[in-house]
Amino acid sequence: MCGIAGFWGEGGEKVGRQMIQTLHYRGPDYQGVWQEGLATLAHARLSILDLDPRSHQPFHSSNGRFVIVFNGEIYNFQELKETLQKEGQKFRTTSDTEVLVEAYARWGKDMLSKLRGMFAFAIYDRVEKSFFLARDPMGKKPLYYTFRDGLFAFASEIKALWQHPKVPRRLSLPALHAYLVLDYVPTPLAIGESIYKLEGGHYMIVKEGQLIEQAGYWEPPLPYDQPPPLAEAVKQLDQLLSEAVRLRLIADVPVGVFLSGGIDSSTVAWYAQQHREAPILSFSIGFSERSYDESDYASTVARQLGTEHYAAVFTPQKALDLLEEVFPLMDEPFADASILPTYFLSQFARQRVIVALGGDGGDELQAGYPTFIADRYAPLLSWLPQGIIHLLITLSERLLPTSDENIALDFKVRQFLRGFTGEPVERHTRWLASFLPEELSTLLKPPFQEGASDTLKNLLYRYVERLPEGTPLWVQATYLYYKTYLQDDILVKVDRASMYNALEVRAPLLDKEVVSFLSSLPLSYRRRGNQTKFLLKKLMKGRLPDEILFRPKKGFGVPLARWLREELRGPIEAEILRPDPWFDPDTLKTLWQTHQSRRINLRKLLWNLYTFKRFARQWGLG
Repeated sequence: MCGIAGFWGEGGEKVGRQMIQTLHYRGPDYQGVWQEGLATLAHARLSILDLDPRSHQPFHSSNGRFVIVFNGEIYNFQELKETLQKEGQKFRTTSDTEVLVEAYARWGKDMLSKLRGMFAFAIYDRVEKSFFLARDPMGKKPLYYTFRDGLFAFASEIKALWQHPKVPRRLSLPALHAYLVLDYVPTPLAIGESIYKLEGGHYMIVKEGQLIEQAGYWEPPLPYDQPPPLAEAVKQLDQLLSEAVRLRLIADVPVGVFLSGGIDSSTVAWYAQQHREAPILSFSIGFSERSYDESDYASTVARQLGTEHYAAVFTPQKALDLLEEVFPLMDEPFADASILPTYFLSQFARQRVIVALGGDGGDELQAGYPTFIADRYAPLLSWLPQGIIHLLITLSERLLPTSDENIALDFKVRQFLRGFTGEPVERHTRWLASFLPEELSTLLKPPFQEGASDTLKNLLYRYVERLPEGTPLWVQATYLYYKTYLQDDILVKVDRASMYNALEVRAPLLDKEVVSFLSSLPLSYRRRGNQTKFLLKKLMKGRLPDEILFRPKKGFGVPLARWLREELRGPIEAEILRPDPWFDPDTLKTLWQTHQSRRINLRKLLWNLYTFKRFARQWGLG
């Protein structure tokens, strides 16, 4: 895993080194820069495969025409290498980087359909003076870019782009609006003005600083009308998961597994142990607050599988310490508070391994979130007028006792009702939202309100319009989870938390073949009644304890509600109430006092505001 950067335009090697130095934690083993004319490429390497210095990047093709910088892993590189060797290609190294650049030299952009891995890369053609950039199908590895005043630049993170003198640090207002609703900045937006994210499953071609082509090369399939019989589907999933995990265990450095005690990570751990004779290393963290703690479940799985298990406790003091460790590194606001325990887990695991396998993707692929259960009950309220819905929200806030427990009743009821304040296609997003688009007119000062109410619709319909007319709502919802919450929250969280600690995290459940298979299945294979992940549970029955398979989902929550009133109150209050250009101060004060009085649990909204204001101060945006 690595960091990449580059540009076409003025700046040369000096600016290239400044850009890649900001990403040194992504690649502490080596930083390299290559420059020719107006083209500059830079790379920070974390050595995983082929530790030999000959595999350092930027890396040249055998004919010298192409130069690559690459972040990620190509899991089927050995298979591709054998194919290329049969066609006469000779190799100098044992790295997947060389296979990638030679595959492009041989097949051009058609090589993308042959790749099985996670990646973001840029290949410069020295003859055509053009860049070819691509991102893996699910968007596991980040890729930002900008065009400005004759400059084209790209990087793994925004902070590297901001090192170029032609890229100013200015706030994107549409990105701010989207962030306040979603807790993250969705693709293709970025928090910096005129900076964008390349969507997962897409590529772009830039020649002499001008965009020539940008297009998608992969989409998850829609459910088939005639799926395989259930027993056959279980067998196929077994084969696909076994192969996906086996490929991700390949490394020239120590490998372990993140083990939360949920079904997804436990499944990954089960397959990983099947492919290893010695006990595989597993890692988990717990909380002192019982409603958030899953460490007992992780220990149960570790004992049954026979892993070499390591556990640690995430305390409020550790959270406070990490605020000053993690937030200075973050160059885009991100209000999923679970990035703190994910960072702590990555830091903890990095003491013993350099690669870890995780269970990300299972909820999106197998309808695992509580929102998919909530879908069953949506018809009970979807017919009610908006006035009645808002009245029910008010009554729930007044009558239900406020709780600090993880996914407590008052929180679930409030979020469930808020899902019906917009169009049906918005329902899942509103269930997960902090501020709703219509609430931004009260939160923001007048100069920053323009366009805020259309933020959510613009984002969602950008994706929904790709689907065939008449696509069922549950299929639309699943597709939107892939393109929004998974790509821009879950995968960003894991990428940043792990790479800040020079740890590579691999996601077998997001293998392209696994995703293609699970995406093709009907809802009945994913959810039966209130039982989510139906097919996966069928597969793992007898392999994992029933208490793991059928326990309620907790998620990687953080006890923020209490921390905001107690251990973290001082620094959070000071930041939220600090004068700023964007937010109405009376609204901020009311939100803060409401939470402190325990009338309503507003942890999501307050953490959203804190994260943005902390980010803006850190990067000099206000």
